[in-house]
Amino acid sequence: MTTTKSIVKNLGTFLILLLLATPQIYAQTYNLDNSASKLTVSGTSSLHDWDIDAEQQKGQIVLNSATEMTIEKLTLQVTAESLKSGKSAMDKNTHKALDTKKHKTISFQLTEVKNMKATGADNYKVDVVGNLTIAGVTKKQQISLDMHATAAKVKLKGKKAFNMSDFGIDPPKALLGTITTGDQVTITFQTILNK
Repeated sequence: MTTTKSIVKNLGTFLILLLLATPQIYAQTYNLDNSASKLTVSGTSSLHDWDIDAEQQKGQIVLNSATEMTIEKLTLQVTAESLKSGKSAMDKNTHKALDTKKHKTISFQLTEVKNMKATGADNYKVDVVGNLTIAGVTKKQQISLDMHATAAKVKLKGKKAFNMSDFGIDPPKALLGTITTGDQVTITFQTILNK
């Protein structure tokens, strides 16, 4: 008799814990894999086009699939001084323009999912709005991206063009101002986040 009571009690406890945990089962958190992710800033200058890669990134996405797939949270952060072109003079000018001594990170924080449409197995077209902060200036930006989401991994791909001057950044110059950088830059990213 005692054994039956014990089993019923344990079963009851298990069911209560299961009911309390159910909302969390659908919300899955994935963290950015820096070694597998790539983010490149591209631009133009009076001499040639240029690219700078981000060597240090972190971020997180929280997906909820309770009824249909939704993004609950999305944050991305780049260490500003990890932007490297392979040319030390260009890197120095870039870091100076971004005032990286004072503003250590470039970040994006999701504020709204405007549209999310399934395009096939585990694939989605997503339009998000969020706060993009560069050199201490925050602007609301809309970004379109492709998302591939499985139980173990999320892959985000997209690009976004904007003007540096919108963020109060003077486009870098070199060789006493004889080489000037175009105001518009494009960020291209392929972000891998693992569970």
